[in-house]
Amino acid sequence: MKKLSSANYKDVNYCLRCGHKLELKTDSENKLRPHCSACNWVYYKNPIPAVAIVLFNENNELLLVKRRNEPKAGFWALPSGYMEINLTPEENAIQELEEETGLKGKIMHCVGWYYGDSPIYERILSIGFRMQVIGGKLQAGDDAEEAKFYPLYNLPVIAFDAHRDFISKEIATHQVNLEACR
Repeated sequence: MKKLSSANYKDVNYCLRCGHKLELKTDSENKLRPHCSACNWVYYKNPIPAVAIVLFNENNELLLVKRRNEPKAGFWALPSGYMEINLTPEENAIQELEEETGLKGKIMHCVGWYYGDSPIYERILSIGFRMQVIGGKLQAGDDAEEAKFYPLYNLPVIAFDAHRDFISKEIATHQVNLEACR
């Protein structure tokens, strides 16, 4: 297990509660964390949660979006996004699908989770959901440049490790027939 160091907190300088300058101190768990001496608030560095959607059409083609924004602008990915504090993971997945693709969907099941690196937030905890379409019209929206279905035997390069993991798990677990896709 990697210990936290001052490098983990290089941009954490002021208390979010009162604005006072934070001090790096070792806490009662022997972990280095920024502390506020004015109001006793402690900054805990946690991974950022995100959701991703695995969705196949009736031809076993996978829904992908071409990313408009960084990270990985111009690459293809599953419809996905960072979680909002006021929504459950399932609600977030449903919202992201509609925002990025114009499609309304419902959750079939959770594919799993993936803990990995993030170029923006250091670490990310992604939750994958298998969904099915229940309405809407396919069209790119929000931060997606394009949205389209790809045959599994001809997928473009997928932007994120988590997304590749969810695709692989879903194909393996639910025995998507690759031969039938040709």
